[in-house]
Amino acid sequence: MPAYGMTDQQMGWVFSAFVVGYALFQIPGGWLADRWGVRVVLTLALLWWSICTAFTAMVAATSLAGLVGVVGALMLVRFSLGVGEAVALPAFNRAVTNWLPADRRGLGIGIAIGGIGLGSAMTPPIAAWVMVNWGWPTVFYLASLLGIGMAILWWLLSRNHPHEHPWVNAGEQALLKREPATTTAVPWRTFSRTPTIWWLVISYSCLGYVAYVYLSWFYLYLVNVRGFDVLRGGFYASAPFVAMLVFCPLGGWVTDRLATNYGLTTGRAVAGMTGMVLAGCAIALGGVVDSPFLAITSLSFGAGWLYFSVGAYWASTTDLSKSHAGTLSGLMNTGANIGGTISPTLTPWLANQWGWPVSLGVAAAVAIVGGILWLKIDPGKGLTQE
Repeated sequence: MPAYGMTDQQMGWVFSAFVVGYALFQIPGGWLADRWGVRVVLTLALLWWSICTAFTAMVAATSLAGLVGVVGALMLVRFSLGVGEAVALPAFNRAVTNWLPADRRGLGIGIAIGGIGLGSAMTPPIAAWVMVNWGWPTVFYLASLLGIGMAILWWLLSRNHPHEHPWVNAGEQALLKREPATTTAVPWRTFSRTPTIWWLVISYSCLGYVAYVYLSWFYLYLVNVRGFDVLRGGFYASAPFVAMLVFCPLGGWVTDRLATNYGLTTGRAVAGMTGMVLAGCAIALGGVVDSPFLAITSLSFGAGWLYFSVGAYWASTTDLSKSHAGTLSGLMNTGANIGGTISPTLTPWLANQWGWPVSLGVAAAVAIVGGILWLKIDPGKGLTQE
């Protein structure tokens, strides 16, 4: 922002451009994972978004910036980055569906998405330190190299199904139940006639709105509003993501246990609603307390409870349709990123108009509404509910 003289509102547009690309390609990304398998699809996606990450650091000096301006060029490259990253979570869900039994999928996707918390917790302090010592473009180049390295590792170590993996021995192969590959068309009409799917999408849109407040603005909130310097802000900005790392697998484990003991619908709804409502309460408190450290603590617990509910959402898509888990989870995550498209731009506007307590209060209310919507979500009935 200081390098190019960008305002909060312009930075919000750049954040939102990423989310638009990310939202538009959720369903195609999930369909590709269902159709071609997670090994090749996620490898190509990693390479694509790593190139776009590096290009972020250099786009202002290209002819593209001369055509559409620096802000426009950043918006275009971040849109392209979103297109690549859109494949990730639906592909994760496809892999969890292929590799784990039904009573472990909430925990499985909780661990996978909990990785977002790990990466996001590490990034602010490391990025701030690299930025202070070597300049902000270096952060993007290092992230790009990391992505390319992960693409190579994923290609070498992953397989679409357990029985395809060379590390699976003969005894393990004998225990595996191989399911025939399905190439059936996506049942869009059936999806459209299943109310649970639409309530799931709307509720997850609420989660997406709140998640992108953290992903886009939390670090800047600590530095610009709560008065932390760049390095301390980077350190404390990792706190919500540490909470995500812990709470996301925990919520996945809880929803699996509840589903086993009390049925799918109760198990998913109790975990999903609990996480969303408690997240809203914690965020509302964090927005109004005077102490910066109490604010960080409360807002961090808000992020943790938000991600506590994630396993219930993603496992519900597999409960509804195992054969189309990638596509259906992509549809659900499109909802999250509709909310995420609004959030990065609306959040600073609300803060400029009425202050950050109001802006965070709106996010809290959105989370609570998303939790209440779990009363309408019934994955136990499956598809085509009448």
